[in-house]
Amino acid sequence: MIAYSGYQLWLIVDNNAKEATMHELVLPYRPSLPSATPGGASSAPRTNQRIVELQAKFPGAVGWLTVPGTRIDYPFAQASDNDFYLHRSLDKRYLYAGTLFMDHQNSKDFSDFNTLIYGHHMKNRSMFGDLQKFTERNFFDSNKTGTVFLANKTYKVSFFAFAVIKPDDANIYDPTISTDADKADFLAHLKSASRYYRDLGVGPDDHIITLSTCNYEFDNARMVLVGKLTEI
Repeated sequence: MIAYSGYQLWLIVDNNAKEATMHELVLPYRPSLPSATPGGASSAPRTNQRIVELQAKFPGAVGWLTVPGTRIDYPFAQASDNDFYLHRSLDKRYLYAGTLFMDHQNSKDFSDFNTLIYGHHMKNRSMFGDLQKFTERNFFDSNKTGTVFLANKTYKVSFFAFAVIKPDDANIYDPTISTDADKADFLAHLKSASRYYRDLGVGPDDHIITLSTCNYEFDNARMVLVGKLTEI
């Protein structure tokens, strides 16, 4: 029993160390927010060169997600299914913490109405572990924005909903929503399911991002943080 417990502890420490090493490896590719011009307009470049370089180094990479106030500051990838990056790093080697990844049915250019990004809820707060912070109302109220960097675009994310849901919630976990009626149904369901909600006037013409990870309030629970995308 002591030997087994020691082995499990070693696995945790080893996995955390490997995840930290991988994060250090990709940090040089982290883009920075564009500065505003004196007139107040964004000077966002058409190209985020660091994302271009990230994709050249790691072909599965799509972009980078940052959520201030949390440790969520990672690249995200996409594969042909939703299993590949569950326990693989960007270099495609085994990594228990995996990689943040986009739903395989979503378009990489974020042109879908609902783009889903998944990540593990790690106990050391890496990956999507810090989504747990949004269970507190004060944190949700104080931390309203994030950023998505793509190779040729930068998006401000305005978070407007947080919910704890079942993993089979087909309304939330639908990356293929396309009709205005389905979009309206999605938004109505999200509002009713949300623990916290800000009315940002999100409608069928908008694009949103849904960040998803495990939650432990009930068996097999999931939590989602949903934001409106605005190109900057």
